[in-house]
Amino acid sequence: MKTLCCIWNLGCNFAFKEIRMSKKGRVLVAMSGGIDSTVTAMMMHEQGYEVVGITMKTWDYASSGSSKKETGCCSLDSINDAREVAVHMGFHHFIIDIREEFGDYVIDNFVDEYMAGRTPNPCILCNTHIKWSALLKRADAMDCEFIATGHYAKVKHQKNRYYISKGKDDRKDQSYVLWGLDQACLSRTKFPLGPYDKPEVRQMAKDFGYEALSKKAESYEICFVPDNDYRRFLKSRKPEIEKQLDGGEFHDVTGNIIGKHSGYPFYTIGQRKGLGQAFGEPMYVTEILPETNVVVLGKQDDLMRNGMVVGGVNSMKYDSIPNNGEFLTQIRYNDPGAMAVIKNIEVDVVEVEFQAEVKGVAPGQSAVFYENDDVIGGGIIRSSLK
Repeated sequence: MKTLCCIWNLGCNFAFKEIRMSKKGRVLVAMSGGIDSTVTAMMMHEQGYEVVGITMKTWDYASSGSSKKETGCCSLDSINDAREVAVHMGFHHFIIDIREEFGDYVIDNFVDEYMAGRTPNPCILCNTHIKWSALLKRADAMDCEFIATGHYAKVKHQKNRYYISKGKDDRKDQSYVLWGLDQACLSRTKFPLGPYDKPEVRQMAKDFGYEALSKKAESYEICFVPDNDYRRFLKSRKPEIEKQLDGGEFHDVTGNIIGKHSGYPFYTIGQRKGLGQAFGEPMYVTEILPETNVVVLGKQDDLMRNGMVVGGVNSMKYDSIPNNGEFLTQIRYNDPGAMAVIKNIEVDVVEVEFQAEVKGVAPGQSAVFYENDDVIGGGIIRSSLK
């Protein structure tokens, strides 16, 4: 099969049906140029699928205001790495520009959430509303039955429901960031890395003949904040923040003024370092009050909460979240989770009552509910309950 590499928005759009060669079907593989997505493409190819590679350009590093060298999924080097694998393996590869789709939704939400005193998780939002939508749109255009990504998770099917389950590698499991995918997405999604751990994936890269790829470093930063300095990014998007909000007050949990801060959007629940002043003992951000530009500080025990309200709930394993069900609830990525009772209080809104107090419930972050390894569903934390 002749290999084709092109940029989607330059007009590469042609019929694929006449070149179908695989009885297993055609799969669109999201390729960032990293080891996980590359091995995913290799595995699907080896398993007999007709692979079409696609690399999504989501962000311009020059627009981020960062001085860090361009790296990661949107860099030219990564795009070239993905293209070279496609050429070597002999399958089609496309580059699509979704910067406008990505920026309008994910970036605006990221800024708006911090301005509302919440802590967003843009990767989850991007998966749920941008990447899968972009992938399915192009999959349909190219007559691909399936899409595949390099996430460490599994898709399971029971009766009429598709749902996410944890991957084999506890340290790499990404089920938490996939709670928002709907049934239409899940029914066509494949995660070939789910049954493997990271060392096994690195070994597969070697076995495929990609020694350098097997040693490639991983990227953990938000793609549009490559230096991990979200405060700098907020200032670049809203230059007036510092002038308008500098001089806000730190309060203790009883309401006493104990200092000044540089603006509430620059703080997150649970933060201890970077407060800008010493208090004689460790102090943590326990609450953010955007309407008064107040950041409340307390001791570690003051971070403990009995429950929370979660909205925008997506039920995954069942038609709806079982009312009064008891599930392991994870409130941040790599959080071990805590057992809680989940009560339906409105459409797509639940109240979560923890069996024992948990620390650092942050509005804006995601809460994901598990039954053993299976994702029951998840949503966005609206508020904590003391």
